[in-house]
Amino acid sequence: MRPNVIYVNSHDTGRYVRPYGYPVATPGLQQFAEEGVVFRRAFSASPTCSPSRAALLTGRYPHEVGMLGLSHRGFSLTDHHQHLSHVLRTAGYRTALAGLQHVAQDPTELGYDEILPVPSHSAGDVAPAAADFLASAPEQPFYLEVGFFETHRPYPTPEPADDPRYLQPPTPVPDSPETREDMAGYSSSVRRFDDGVGQVLDAVERAGIADDTLVICTTDHGLAFPNMKCTLSDDGIGVMLMMRGPGGFTGGTVNDALVSQLDLFPTICEIAGISPSEGLRGRSLRPLMDGREDHLHDAVHAELTYHVDYQPQRCVRTDRFKYIRSFRQLDHRILEHTDAGASKQYLAARGWGDQGQEQEMLFDLLLDPHEAHNLVSDGEHADTVEGMRARMESWMRLTDDPLLRGPVPAPPGANVQGAPS
Repeated sequence: MRPNVIYVNSHDTGRYVRPYGYPVATPGLQQFAEEGVVFRRAFSASPTCSPSRAALLTGRYPHEVGMLGLSHRGFSLTDHHQHLSHVLRTAGYRTALAGLQHVAQDPTELGYDEILPVPSHSAGDVAPAAADFLASAPEQPFYLEVGFFETHRPYPTPEPADDPRYLQPPTPVPDSPETREDMAGYSSSVRRFDDGVGQVLDAVERAGIADDTLVICTTDHGLAFPNMKCTLSDDGIGVMLMMRGPGGFTGGTVNDALVSQLDLFPTICEIAGISPSEGLRGRSLRPLMDGREDHLHDAVHAELTYHVDYQPQRCVRTDRFKYIRSFRQLDHRILEHTDAGASKQYLAARGWGDQGQEQEMLFDLLLDPHEAHNLVSDGEHADTVEGMRARMESWMRLTDDPLLRGPVPAPPGANVQGAPS
């Protein structure tokens, strides 16, 4: 029998969970990691919500499928039938959604046989609905998508377990009482997410289907803190990715290969015995599990076009280097691209928003993991710059990136700023 697939996702979590070494209370995720596989160097295709999710669920880059911005601001897939749910349903899977999806204004367009009723998209409401679905002995094989609002802002009020005195804010953010208090809110939110994941995993066990079910747990992009979400830094596109189930995703192993969320679609197709769709950009992760290969990619790519405003950027990341190109010259930060919160307020009051961004950037991720020193004008790295430019241009041509033809207008009626006409 073909395996069931459960895709569990969160909002704005990056890698800030216990299995990646961060001191936040996520015991459910830790147990899941110890039973499955943790990909330490996984990346999303975009640091903003709908484009990232659309890429994962179609196996193609956002600009290839029309999702250049947020679904609730007027962007949409050009072909909803490319969505994983449609593909699996066509192959005989029963498909269901519990909670958040953030790819379409109308989730019925995405191919779900059933959309589970939930009073909200918080983990406290979504996880019980997903657990009830699993307890109902659904027709197998099934695909269940479980989307939690956590850890999106606004964060809940911190509880005693989230004592800001003993917390460290994310790496790109300075350590201060204000940012520690902000991190306490994240800590409270991620514990709620962890509780929700635990409820879903417990329901899988109670249903007796753990051995026949591939569970994927990931997030869309980095945390909603300054210099993270909506940036092409590793803090913006670096994501947790943990898997457990058929196909070799067992044993509490850790994998350091460079992988992309675009690899999930072909992986699911291989495990389910489905012919992969044409035009998929990723590769199945199975060869990493059975030892056929020790790496899949020499480089991964990511993009940003629209969020609240127009900020067209593309990047290529290899094992050692990151190259970012901006296609709109700005002498300041687009503050609307950082969610409101204490950390943003703290930095903005001290001039953070007045900082510009260079149009080309090269970072040595081995010697400069925080991407602080732009080497694009360093003569010693001239060959690397040229090589990375060539990689990016080749990728843009291969995927017919609309930026090759100039500024990209927003669709009619889109609620965005700074859009070119």
